Amino acid sequence: MLTTRKKFLAGIGAAAFGSLFELRSSFAQSSPAQRWKGAATSKIKRWDVITIGNLSRNRYWGEGDARGVRPAICTCTVIAGDSFHLLVDPSLADGEQMAKELDRRTGLKPSDISAVFVTHEHGDHWAGLPNFPEAKWFAGPIVTKILNKTGKFKKPIEPTPDRLFDTVEVMPTPGHTAGHTSLRFDCDGKSIIAAGDAVATHDFFRDRRGYFNAVDFALSAKTMDRMAKAADIIVPGHDNYFLVA
Repeated sequence: MLTTRKKFLAGIGAAAFGSLFELRSSFAQSSPAQRWKGAATSKIKRWDVITIGNLSRNRYWGEGDARGVRPAICTCTVIAGDSFHLLVDPSLADGEQMAKELDRRTGLKPSDISAVFVTHEHGDHWAGLPNFPEAKWFAGPIVTKILNKTGKFKKPIEPTPDRLFDTVEVMPTPGHTAGHTSLRFDCDGKSIIAAGDAVATHDFFRDRRGYFNAVDFALSAKTMDRMAKAADIIVPGHDNYFLVA
């Protein structure tokens, strides 16, 4: 008995639909939903990158470590809760420029910043600190001693407690410098680390490589391994943020 064209096309359509359903089911089984590491609830309401940093020399762009080829700017981030705005690594020495970038990215004024945290003692990470005279200034204990001894600041930098605003974890991340400290916090169910130069850029993180001026490259690699286990998102010292694979 001859099959009509209508029946033939209907059979092909049913077979194709069945194959598509099987493909989707197989994909769903082999691709489980992402499990984020952050707490489901958090006092952190949002976080914003103010300036995206760059390196003075970048081996992944074919540049040597011997000399800088451009001015370095660090990545600067604001972490916001119900009653605070915490700025990490103030990057711009020019007060007007710093205020402009803060407004452009968050709508905040320098006077809205409750506290400033400096990850380590290298100048590009505290260049804009004097632009926030009304905020409290924090750093890890080793960095605090180093910076206060310089006599460059009108008020002292305070050693940070284990947590800032009872919700942001202070995380020792040595390797780039001996006293380097990063901040870890939860937001929208994800665990985020503002890493400073414990992670220079995404490329350096993938290779677990410290930047050329790291004091301990082996320790830098171990620190990055530890951060990879703790974070969903890393905000590096001289690059845009990225997801931890």
